[in-house]
Amino acid sequence: MTTPTKPNIGVYTNPAHELWIAPASPSLEELSSGSSLKEGEVAIAVRSTGICGSDIHFWHAGRIGPMIVEDSHILGHESAGEVLAVHPSVTSLQPSDRVAIEPNIPCFACEPCLTGRYNGCPNVAFLSTPPVPGLLRRYITHPAQWCHKLPENLSYEAGALLEPLSVALAGIKRAGLRLGDAVLVCGAGPIGLVTAMCAAAAGCAPIVMTDISEERLAFAAKTVPRARVLRVQPGQSAEEFAGRVKELMDGEEPRVAMECTGVESSIAGAVQAVQFGGLVFVIGVGRDEIKIPFMRCSTREVDLRFQYRYANTWPTAIRLLANKVLDLEPLVTHRFDIEQAKEAFETSANPKSGAIKVVIQSLE
Repeated sequence: MTTPTKPNIGVYTNPAHELWIAPASPSLEELSSGSSLKEGEVAIAVRSTGICGSDIHFWHAGRIGPMIVEDSHILGHESAGEVLAVHPSVTSLQPSDRVAIEPNIPCFACEPCLTGRYNGCPNVAFLSTPPVPGLLRRYITHPAQWCHKLPENLSYEAGALLEPLSVALAGIKRAGLRLGDAVLVCGAGPIGLVTAMCAAAAGCAPIVMTDISEERLAFAAKTVPRARVLRVQPGQSAEEFAGRVKELMDGEEPRVAMECTGVESSIAGAVQAVQFGGLVFVIGVGRDEIKIPFMRCSTREVDLRFQYRYANTWPTAIRLLANKVLDLEPLVTHRFDIEQAKEAFETSANPKSGAIKVVIQSLE
C-alpha cells in the first residue's frame, strides 16, 4: 500500500473560465487520521484521469444545459486509483486494491434508482457536475459501492477509460445493435471511436464513421480498421450527406445511426441517412434547443432517441477490456502529470494538437 506523502491538490475552474491548481480536500492530515472517511467509504490515491469533452465545456462555456459552474469547481470524472484506507464498515475492498471509480452517488430512493436506471436519479451526486467536486485530485474519498476492482491485467489508464466505454455501452445496449446491422457513427472523437469499436465487436457491418476533421478520420481508420470513413464537407446538405453514406455502404442505408456529436447538422444528416423505420440514437451533447427534420422523421418512421450517462455498465466494461474484446489504450494520445493540468487541458481543447484522449497522471 502507498502511504500518501504529497499534499492534496485539485484542478479547478470557475465562472470566469480560469483554470488552475490549488489545495483540495481531503487533506493529508484527514487521510492520515481517517477522519475523512464516512461509513461505506474508501480513500483513494487517484492515479489516472481522462479529460472529457464535458470538462472542456465546463471550463470554456461554464455550463452544460442546466448544469452551471457558479463557484470554484474541481473537474474530472474518468478516473482509476489505488485504495489507501477503508472505513471499518467496508468489506468489499482493502488497502492496495486497484479500482476504477464510477463517478456517481445515486439516492436509491427514487423510481429511476429503484427500477435500475440510476442514471435518471434526480438526487444524484455526479462528480465533476457542479456543484459536486470532481476527481481531478491526488486523493479522494468515495463510496466503496461505486469503486470497481480492476483485474491484474488492466492498468490504471485502462481503468480511467472505463467511463467513456460505459457511455458507449449504454448507447449500444439501448440502441439494440445486432450482428450484421449497418451502422453510421457520427463523430470520430473519443466517444465516437469507442462506439465504433463496440459496434465492430458486436458484428455490425458495414460501419461508416463521419467527422469534419481529416486527422481524426485518419486516426479512426487505424483504430477501427473495419470502419469506412467519410469527411463531412462544409455547407453540405443533409440529403447530400445521406447520399454519400449510402454510397460508402454499397447501396445500403444504415439501420442505426449512433450520433456522437450533438451538432444540429449532424443529427439532421443522420435522420436523412437511416432507412425507413431506422433509429437515430443521440449520445452527443448539444445546445439547449435545436431544429430537427420533423417531416423526415414522420414520413420515414425514424425513431429519434437520446442518452443520459449510463447505468449498470461497469462490470461489462471491465470484462470486455480484461478479456481483450476491446483495447482502448491506443486512444490515449497525450499524457501529463497533474502539475501540468493546464497544459493538458489546453492540448485537449486544441483541435490542432491531434489529441484524442488526454490523460492526467498522479504518481507518488
